[in-house]
Formats: sequence, C-alpha cells, structure tokens
Amino acid sequence: MAMMAFRKFPVIPSLLALGALALTACSPLTAFNTLTPKDPAAIVGRDVPFGANPRQKLDIYAPRGGVKAVPVLVFFYGGGWNSGRRQDYRFVAKALAAQGFLTIVPDYRVYPEVRYPEFLVDGAMAVRWAQDHAAEYGGDPTSILLAGHSAGAYNAVELALDDRFLKAAGVDLRRIKGVAGLAGPYDFLPLDVGETKDAFGQAPDLPSTQPVNHVRNDAPPVFLAHGDRDTVVGPYHTENLAKALVGVNAPVEKHIYAGVGHGGLVLALSQPFRGNGPVLVDMTRFLKAAAAR
Repeated sequence: MAMMAFRKFPVIPSLLALGALALTACSPLTAFNTLTPKDPAAIVGRDVPFGANPRQKLDIYAPRGGVKAVPVLVFFYGGGWNSGRRQDYRFVAKALAAQGFLTIVPDYRVYPEVRYPEFLVDGAMAVRWAQDHAAEYGGDPTSILLAGHSAGAYNAVELALDDRFLKAAGVDLRRIKGVAGLAGPYDFLPLDVGETKDAFGQAPDLPSTQPVNHVRNDAPPVFLAHGDRDTVVGPYHTENLAKALVGVNAPVEKHIYAGVGHGGLVLALSQPFRGNGPVLVDMTRFLKAAAAR
C-alpha cells in the first residue's frame, strides 16, 4: 500500500521534500537514510539468513557501547505486501536501538512471489531466529517485542494475536511480551484495493485473515498508533481493533496523533521528523514496560 506525504513542520525544506518523495508510493529510502542524521546505534549483523529464500534475511542493530540481555525488538516494514527493503529502514532501526532494544529488521517474501499467509510464515521464522540467536548479540531471548508500520504493522499484530504462525515456527509464546502497530490495516474486509486483493484474494477464509477477528484476553499488550490525517490506511483500523481488544479485556494503549499522515507516522521515529508527534517516546515507554512484565 502506497505511503503518503506528511504535514509540514520546521525542518530544512529540501529534507522535507526528500522525505515526502521517499515515502510516496513506497519508493526507496536510500537517499533519506544517507542524508538525514541518525541515532547512535551500531549494526552488529548484516544479511543474516533466517531461511533459504533470498528475501529471508535480516539485519541486527544494537545500542552503542555493548549490551547485555536487553529486550529484543523485531520490526516489520510496510509496502503493501508487494515491496520493501530492510536496508531502507535503518533510520527506524537505529532510533529503536538507541532506545535500548536489540533491533532486528527482517525482509519477507511479497506479492507476486507469495500471497497470504506466506509473509506471515516468514515473519514467524524471523521471530524464531530471534528466539534462537538474539543472545549472541546481547539480546534477551525471553523478552521479545514485535512492531511494524503499515503492512508491517499488520504482520506484527497478526502474529501476536493469531498465534498459529508463531506456534508453527516453534516460538515460545511466553517470550512475546508486547506488540506495537503504527498505521496498520487490521479490519479491511471486503477487499477493495489492489494490494489487499492481490495479497489476500486467494485466502479460503477471509475473516480469518483479519487481526480484529483474533482478539483475545490473553494477548500480549498492544500499542496502536495512527495519524488522524492518514488517507492510505484510515484511523478507523486502529479504532476498531482497540475497541475489539477492550471488549475482551485485553491490554491495549491507543494513540491518535493530530495532523499526521501515513508516512509521517513512521518518519516521526527519525531525528528530523520527531516534531510530527511523540511516537518514539510513547512507543518506547510502552514497549519497555511490556518487556519488563
């Protein structure tokens, strides 16, 4: 699903234009990563395979100065389940690693190579890799958090709520301490856009593909965030899922950020665009509390 440009705030105009261009239609973020300041963090693993497919690889980021037994955060990027590269989300990974998380960013197979549920199978495999190997990089494999933006938020939240995929991958569900979804689609039936028709149209049981239909009171704590100007994935997705979670007494925290669009929400994690709203502060506080439970 294409990402939108974002509202203006006080940054260098050329940088603002670059961010808007980079996030429109999910075009590469290479220039954005190159030209913008990033948080102090180290890449401690690059191109690490978690499966045999070329897209089943991940990168690993850690706070500078060495870490020991810090929470592990697996971040899934968006792209409408048909595009995306882990390298383009260094600004997210470094921002999160600088907050004290061992941050893992996996690629996953996308349409037209695969359809639902294979990108979730890949996500579960990446989480299993984190469970098995995070300790080698200073992470605590008993404290795993999931997060994502847009289609990646769907992946993260669906893995946390529909536990079939993590169970099949051999993940100990007790290790999943929390999940954060940024501008995610969680309630999109009937399928009415090309991306969802392509990725989900062959699913024999469409209701089972929807996170809103998998709420449960024993779910890990859920952080949901959306911008009220998001015209790509409407804020009602977050509203509907939060309401459903509250309805079963599941732990959930919801944030709707004023004046923020679809791409602006993930850009708010980067240094130049934190004027969009306190997304990084809110999400970090929530995830650290969840990791400590």
